[in-house]
Amino acid sequence: MKTVFYLVATVMIAVALAMLLVPLLRHGRQSGRPRGIFILMLLIALVVPAGAALLYLAVGTPSTLGGVQTQAQSATDINTALDELRAHLASHPDDAQGWALLAQAAMQMQQPDEARTAFAHVLQLSPNDTAAMVGWAAADSTARPDHRIQGHARELLQQAVKLEPDNQRGLWLLGISDYQQGAFADAAATWRLLQPQLQPGSSVAQAVTQQIAMADARAGSAPAKAADSGAAASGTSGPALQVKVALAPALKTKMAAGDTLFVYARAEHGPPMPLAVARLGASQLPTTVTLTDAMGMVPSMKLSSVQRVFVGARVSHSGEAAAQAGDLEGNAGVVAVDSKTPISIVIDQIHD
Repeated sequence: MKTVFYLVATVMIAVALAMLLVPLLRHGRQSGRPRGIFILMLLIALVVPAGAALLYLAVGTPSTLGGVQTQAQSATDINTALDELRAHLASHPDDAQGWALLAQAAMQMQQPDEARTAFAHVLQLSPNDTAAMVGWAAADSTARPDHRIQGHARELLQQAVKLEPDNQRGLWLLGISDYQQGAFADAAATWRLLQPQLQPGSSVAQAVTQQIAMADARAGSAPAKAADSGAAASGTSGPALQVKVALAPALKTKMAAGDTLFVYARAEHGPPMPLAVARLGASQLPTTVTLTDAMGMVPSMKLSSVQRVFVGARVSHSGEAAAQAGDLEGNAGVVAVDSKTPISIVIDQIHD
C-alpha cells in the first residue's frame, strides 16, 4: 500500500508540474529557444520527484535494482541537458532567461560557484532583477566556507528589498546578514517585516519568531554576552545553572570550522522556545556556561517562571537556532532550576 501511495503521489506531482511547464515549453519553441533548455526544466521538475520515488522503492525493496539504474539515467539526462544549455548560452550570452535557468539548476545540483556566475550574467542583462540579486547572495553564501553574507552579497540584498519590500527570501537573508555582523536589533527589525507575510502557526513562522526572540535577547544584553564567553553573570539574582559541555571523541571529525554551539534550557512541559540560551563558537569546546534569567528570549518566559527545565546543547553547522539534520547534540535531561550542582552534557548524538 505504501508503494502505491508513493507512486500515485509522484504521478500527481508530475502531472501538476507538467500542466505548468508544458505551456512554457511551447512558448519557448515559438521564441526560437532550443528544445533542450526547456527539456531541462521538465527534467528537473519531473525526473527529480520520480527519482525520489524510485530511490524509495530501491531501498525498500533491494531486489528492485532497475529503479537505481533509472535514477542514474535521470541524472545523466539532466547533465546532458545542462551541457546543451551551457552550449546555447555560449553562443547566445544575451539570453537572460537561459542564465536564470542555469543558475537555478546549478543551485539544485549543489554547484554554487556556477550558480553565482550565472546569476551575475542575469544581473548584467537585467540589473533590477530582484530574484537574481537574492539568488546571487544565496549562492555566494553557500560557496563561502564561513557562509557569511557580506560585501557585495549584502548590497544586493539591500537593493532587492528596496525594490521589492515584500521579498521574503531577501528579508530573511538580510536578517541573517545583520545577525552575523552582531547587529541583533537590526536583524530582529528586518525579520519583523517578514512576519506578516507568513502563515500564522506554520513551522516557518515559528522559526522566524524564535530567531527574532533570540536577536532581541542578544541586542544590548550584557549578561548574555558574558555567558557567550563562558562566564557567569556576576551579581545576577535568581536561577543560575552551571553547564559543562564536552564533545564526544567519536564526533570530533563531524565538527567544521565556523560551527556554532548553543547551550539552552527549556520548560519541562510547554513551548519549545528556550527559557535561557547561550551562543558561542563550537571551537571553544569543552566549555562551561551559566544559564540565568537574563538570558531569556522574551521577558515573560525565563528560568524562574518554572520549577524544572530540560537542559541541552547543540553544535549547529548552519549557525541557525532551529535544529537541522546533521547537527550534533546532547542533553542532561530534566533538572530543577534551583540546582546548584554543575550540570554535565556530552554531545554524542547526530540530529536526524
